[in-house]
Amino acid sequence: MESRKQIAAEKLMCGTHNCAQAVICTYADIIGIDEETARNLGNSFGAGMGNMEGTCGALVGAGIVLGMATKDKAMARKGMRQIMTQFQQSNGATQCKLLKGVGTGVVLRECSGCVADAAEFLEEQL
Repeated sequence: MESRKQIAAEKLMCGTHNCAQAVICTYADIIGIDEETARNLGNSFGAGMGNMEGTCGALVGAGIVLGMATKDKAMARKGMRQIMTQFQQSNGATQCKLLKGVGTGVVLRECSGCVADAAEFLEEQL
Protein backbone atom coordinates (compact mmCIF):
# COMPACT_ATOMS: atom_id res chain seq x y z
CA MET A 1 0.00 0.00 0.00
CA GLU A 2 1.25 3.46 -0.89
CA SER A 3 1.95 5.93 1.87
CA ARG A 4 0.05 9.20 1.95
CA LYS A 5 3.27 11.07 1.20
CA GLN A 6 3.63 9.06 -2.02
CA ILE A 7 -0.02 9.65 -2.91
CA ALA A 8 0.35 13.39 -2.33
CA ALA A 9 3.49 13.58 -4.50
CA GLU A 10 1.76 11.63 -7.27
CA LYS A 11 -1.23 14.00 -7.20
CA LEU A 12 1.15 16.89 -7.82
CA MET A 13 3.20 15.13 -10.49
CA CYS A 14 0.16 14.15 -12.56
CA GLY A 15 -0.51 17.86 -13.09
CA THR A 16 -4.08 17.97 -11.78
CA HIS A 17 -3.25 19.42 -8.35
CA ASN A 18 -1.12 22.28 -7.12
CA CYS A 19 1.07 21.69 -4.04
CA ALA A 20 -1.56 22.68 -1.48
CA GLN A 21 -4.30 20.73 -3.23
CA ALA A 22 -2.13 17.60 -3.37
CA VAL A 23 -1.74 17.62 0.42
CA ILE A 24 -5.32 18.62 1.26
CA CYS A 25 -6.85 16.08 -1.13
CA THR A 26 -4.65 13.30 0.22
CA TYR A 27 -6.09 13.90 3.71
CA ALA A 28 -9.66 14.83 2.71
CA ASP A 29 -11.01 11.61 4.22
CA ILE A 30 -9.39 12.37 7.57
CA ILE A 31 -10.89 15.85 7.77
CA GLY A 32 -14.29 14.73 6.49
CA ILE A 33 -14.53 16.61 3.22
CA ASP A 34 -14.98 15.52 -0.38
CA GLU A 35 -12.31 15.81 -3.07
CA GLU A 36 -13.93 18.80 -4.79
CA THR A 37 -14.09 20.79 -1.55
CA ALA A 38 -10.50 19.85 -0.78
CA ARG A 39 -9.34 21.04 -4.20
CA ASN A 40 -11.25 24.29 -3.83
CA LEU A 41 -9.64 24.96 -0.44
CA GLY A 42 -6.23 24.82 -2.09
CA ASN A 43 -7.02 26.74 -5.28
CA SER A 44 -5.14 29.92 -4.40
CA PHE A 45 -2.02 28.39 -2.88
CA GLY A 46 -0.12 27.12 -5.92
CA ALA A 47 3.37 28.50 -6.60
CA GLY A 48 3.63 29.67 -3.03
CA MET A 49 0.92 31.31 -1.00
CA GLY A 50 -1.29 33.31 -3.36
CA ASN A 51 1.08 32.86 -6.32
CA MET A 52 3.39 35.40 -4.74
CA GLU A 53 6.15 32.85 -4.25
CA GLY A 54 5.60 33.02 -0.50
CA THR A 55 5.16 30.12 1.91
CA CYS A 56 5.31 26.76 0.13
CA GLY A 57 1.81 25.66 -0.87
CA ALA A 58 2.43 22.17 0.50
CA LEU A 59 2.96 23.71 3.94
CA VAL A 60 -0.20 25.77 3.60
CA GLY A 61 -2.08 22.60 2.70
CA ALA A 62 -0.64 20.82 5.72
CA GLY A 63 -1.78 23.71 7.91
CA ILE A 64 -5.31 23.55 6.55
CA VAL A 65 -5.50 19.81 7.18
CA LEU A 66 -3.99 20.13 10.66
CA GLY A 67 -6.46 22.82 11.66
CA MET A 68 -9.42 20.81 10.39
CA ALA A 69 -8.18 17.58 11.98
CA THR A 70 -7.39 18.97 15.43
CA LYS A 71 -10.20 21.55 15.62
CA ASP A 72 -8.05 23.16 18.30
CA LYS A 73 -6.23 26.44 17.77
CA ALA A 74 -3.40 25.82 20.24
CA MET A 75 -2.81 22.25 19.06
CA ALA A 76 -2.83 23.30 15.42
CA ARG A 77 -0.36 26.12 16.05
CA LYS A 78 1.99 23.89 17.98
CA GLY A 79 1.80 21.15 15.35
CA MET A 80 2.28 23.60 12.50
CA ARG A 81 5.30 25.11 14.20
CA GLN A 82 6.80 21.61 14.36
CA ILE A 83 6.00 20.93 10.70
CA MET A 84 7.57 24.24 9.66
CA THR A 85 10.68 23.58 11.76
CA GLN A 86 11.16 20.09 10.32
CA PHE A 87 10.57 21.35 6.79
CA GLN A 88 13.07 24.20 7.24
CA GLN A 89 15.68 21.83 8.66
CA SER A 90 15.19 19.31 5.85
CA ASN A 91 15.02 21.72 2.94
CA GLY A 92 16.76 24.93 3.97
CA ALA A 93 13.71 27.16 3.38
CA THR A 94 9.92 27.34 3.68
CA GLN A 95 9.42 29.99 1.00
CA CYS A 96 8.51 28.69 -2.47
CA LYS A 97 10.74 31.20 -4.22
CA LEU A 98 13.81 30.04 -2.31
CA LEU A 99 12.95 26.34 -2.63
CA LYS A 100 12.65 26.75 -6.42
CA GLY A 101 15.87 28.75 -6.65
CA VAL A 102 14.24 31.89 -8.04
CA GLY A 103 16.90 34.58 -7.98
CA THR A 104 19.61 32.24 -6.72
CA GLY A 105 19.65 29.59 -9.44
CA VAL A 106 20.00 26.94 -6.74
CA VAL A 107 17.00 24.64 -6.40
CA LEU A 108 16.81 23.47 -2.80
CA ARG A 109 13.95 20.98 -3.33
CA GLU A 110 11.68 20.02 -6.20
CA CYS A 111 7.96 20.58 -5.65
CA SER A 112 7.13 16.87 -5.47
CA GLY A 113 9.70 16.50 -2.68
CA CYS A 114 8.20 19.46 -0.82
CA VAL A 115 4.75 17.88 -1.06
CA ALA A 116 6.07 14.53 0.18
CA ASP A 117 7.89 16.20 3.08
CA ALA A 118 4.87 18.28 4.12
CA ALA A 119 2.69 15.17 4.04
CA GLU A 120 5.21 13.16 6.05
CA PHE A 121 5.58 15.85 8.71
CA LEU A 122 1.80 16.35 8.82
CA GLU A 123 1.30 12.61 9.30
CA GLU A 124 3.54 12.75 12.36
CA GLN A 125 1.32 15.47 13.88
CA LEU A 126 -1.91 13.62 13.17
